Amino acid sequence: MKLLSTTLLFGLLTCSVITGMAENNYYVSEKKGSGYFVLTDLENTASLLVNSDDFPAVTRAFGDLQMDIYRVTGRKPELKYDEISSAKYAVIAGTLGQSKLIDDLVARGVINKQELDGKWEKFIIKTVENPFPGIENALIIAGSDRRGTVFGIYDISEKIGVSPWYYWADVPIKKKERIYIKPGTYTDGEPVVKYRGIFINDEAPALRNWAIENFGDLNHQFYATVYELLLRSKANFLWPAMWLPSMFYVDDPLNPKVADEYGIVISTTHHEPMMRAHNEWNHFYGGDWNYETNKENLQEFWREGVERIGDYETFVTVGMRGDGDLAMTDETATELLETIIADQREIIADVTGKPANETPQLWAIYKEVQDYWDQGMRVDDDVLILLCNDNWGNVSLLPKADELDHKAGFGMYYHFNYVGAPVSYRWHNVTQIERVWEQMKITYDFGVKELWLVNVGDIKPMEFPISFFLDFAWNPEAIQAGDLPNYYIKWAQRKFGDTHKHDIAELIALYTKYNARRTHEMLSPEIYSLENYREADRIVDDFRLLLERSRKIYEQMPETHKSAFYQLVLSPIEMSSNLNELYVTAAKNRLYAFQGRASTNIYVDKVKDLFFKDDKLTRQFHEDLENGKWNHMMSQNRIGYTSWNHPRANIMPAVSYIHTPDSPQLGFEVEYGSNPVWAGFSIEGEPTFSDSFSKFDPYNQQNYYVEIFNMGEGTLNYSIEAKNDWIKLSGKGGSIEFDERVYVTIDWDKVPDGNPVGEILIKGAGKEYVVKVPVRNVLPKAYGFVENNGVVSIGAANYTNKFDSEELYWTVVPNLGRECSSIIIEPFNSPSQSIGENSPRVEYEFTLFDAGEIIVEAYLSPTQDFKKQGGLKFAISINDEEPQIINMNEGEIVPDYKYADWWMQSVGDQIKIKSTRHHITEPGKQTLRLWMIDTGIVFQKFVIDAGGLRDSYLGPPESKYIGR
Repeated sequence: MKLLSTTLLFGLLTCSVITGMAENNYYVSEKKGSGYFVLTDLENTASLLVNSDDFPAVTRAFGDLQMDIYRVTGRKPELKYDEISSAKYAVIAGTLGQSKLIDDLVARGVINKQELDGKWEKFIIKTVENPFPGIENALIIAGSDRRGTVFGIYDISEKIGVSPWYYWADVPIKKKERIYIKPGTYTDGEPVVKYRGIFINDEAPALRNWAIENFGDLNHQFYATVYELLLRSKANFLWPAMWLPSMFYVDDPLNPKVADEYGIVISTTHHEPMMRAHNEWNHFYGGDWNYETNKENLQEFWREGVERIGDYETFVTVGMRGDGDLAMTDETATELLETIIADQREIIADVTGKPANETPQLWAIYKEVQDYWDQGMRVDDDVLILLCNDNWGNVSLLPKADELDHKAGFGMYYHFNYVGAPVSYRWHNVTQIERVWEQMKITYDFGVKELWLVNVGDIKPMEFPISFFLDFAWNPEAIQAGDLPNYYIKWAQRKFGDTHKHDIAELIALYTKYNARRTHEMLSPEIYSLENYREADRIVDDFRLLLERSRKIYEQMPETHKSAFYQLVLSPIEMSSNLNELYVTAAKNRLYAFQGRASTNIYVDKVKDLFFKDDKLTRQFHEDLENGKWNHMMSQNRIGYTSWNHPRANIMPAVSYIHTPDSPQLGFEVEYGSNPVWAGFSIEGEPTFSDSFSKFDPYNQQNYYVEIFNMGEGTLNYSIEAKNDWIKLSGKGGSIEFDERVYVTIDWDKVPDGNPVGEILIKGAGKEYVVKVPVRNVLPKAYGFVENNGVVSIGAANYTNKFDSEELYWTVVPNLGRECSSIIIEPFNSPSQSIGENSPRVEYEFTLFDAGEIIVEAYLSPTQDFKKQGGLKFAISINDEEPQIINMNEGEIVPDYKYADWWMQSVGDQIKIKSTRHHITEPGKQTLRLWMIDTGIVFQKFVIDAGGLRDSYLGPPESKYIGR
């Protein structure tokens, strides 16, 4: 056992999420150096040379490079086919075994065939001199296969300044006068995950109406923009749109043809077997979607699906689920499903004229299909097993070590968008890339490397997580937890340049964190606490701060950058900020009505204004942005959900007016005050109020408020005074129409010894009230995180000590979680550990003011029992007591796809809270120890309840830390 860290991670205490520097452009330069290849400058522009009989995907992408150079420099290079003519500089692109130019270069020894032969989607970019007679200098782009060449071409496009998102997010082209390529050979190697792609889903009304307006339908012109985006992002796989009435092959027969010409692999979704859109069944056939009663029609339907794929590169989905994305049968019918898949494979073999194992196939273990897998059903070795998450970003199932010899391998289907329980989330980006990293790194470590696929909804506004998912899929080893902050910076730099890259990176990191706490569709007035930990106000203030920062950057942006910045940064922040404020404002209306405040009625108008501002922001996105280019794209309904499904229209939260007396009346609320008599209800017409604050202490130096409010019409004149000179007030009173806060603190130089109780006097409208101000001066010496009125809250990443073993180590994942950062154990695929003196553990020092019973709450990301070994376990101990073992999946008997209560709550809250009870024998410094048993658990924070924990959504903010 070795002690690797004995100091607290103070950087994480501040919740800093972005540090580091962005990468340079590697081989591209705007300054000429010795041996540099001239792509274009004021004297020369390289010509482009390709064989006409290379793959259509290659010749088409090379034409894009020609246009990209023009976009960047205003100079359009000459594109030549087959002809080798004299040129000082030439860019030569081609595919090994398909391009005579490349094969000749191999024969001449210019390219080492071994670098490409037999490789998957690999490219090399190489500068050479005199490759052919008459060509003095060449830049070679050679691919192992068609997509390898295309990826090499687009790699140059991105490096010179054309983002993959130049169309889909209007990312500005980086204008240059000169472009040079540094001498050398460059490659990204082979992708680690073989197939990497997206699923366009739930695309009505947003994407569908946008596509109809711009292209006439979800036709090949629309899909061409998607295919190009994928290839520029080094992706290769697509589940096309299938929301009713979409039918990929029927809507436009050119859709699959153009996909193949681009080099995109097409497949169909988990409930659309045999290359048929589900809507085709109702459109052309109808009848029961039931293999036992309608076998012949279903077989004919599926046969037609296989017949039309021809020689296109496809993945045929096999299996069968029920009509409308439901279970096929009420019970698990293994024998029936095995028969269906066997018959489907016979159809595939018969139609293609070759063994079924020569046609790529996949079987999706989605929702209830997991029952079949759990009960032992398996498919032929050549069928890829597509595992799935729970639709909310939590991996449900991973292969065991003895299953990894499955020849076709395993894939993972992930979600950034979902229609279903507990409530659909479709409107805005609510995905933290840190959670994607953690869940997909687990996936990778468990051997799932054949296909990574993600549901992206309407594509917009999921640009950022799509970028990360596809980048990470190329090489999961290249991005470790500590690299995540730098990913934001690199992404921001590539889109907007160097000037604001750190600020933009932090804006994206924080808005996605805030959105991930609670999806927009699941927000309601009840979510965030108005009365405890200033939670609701902090939520609104957090977003307002982001909005102020993003608006300031927007104003400083060049005009060319403003559209993309608005789409990728400002708009999601502004829309999300407004929506969160809408619900908090509605909550204030309800609370203030209960309290009888005169301000209740103005909050009705505030709610209304915020509700219609939501519509205004949507119209701004649709109508003003890029002259209406993105009309319809933000039209998913998001306000007023009452079930999993979206309301037909956005519905304003309910609000209330109240009648108020004709004359002003004094009311007040004491923050963290004692409970009023009769819970604050009026007694014979006289309301009651709290008569005491919670205790102030010198460690926490609390800053509590008393909120004065008017309960009647007119102006309320009030005064507030301290009866003790050691009580400090932020105000002495005044005239108010509605509400005003006065903050109460202690002058610790004047407060008397012992535990005195002071008083403040509040007067107004003929009433006066005394509120006690208790102080606790007699306290044990404090170390670590200090109790504040019966509560200690500790961010999991802010440990005092950590102990790793030789094989296992704790890792901080910056920014992961609802508040600050989180910790995990790596490697993920390590076996369970027994607790012992050499066990990996972390320690947290904290101070309690009293002995007695406490409850420790561990806040965990809502990870599923993906190992299927009885739950993921860890242990907690206080001081030297025996560790208590906790199973974070205990009681999760009903599976998630049956909409179990445990699952609905944990994914809705984006947290699981597990509790242990302990006894403290002596006040003062204590040590909480977290013991590792299983990997795969994400620890976000710990809350120690010594009798003072109050209700809230996020839990209490982190406690004050006092060093030794």
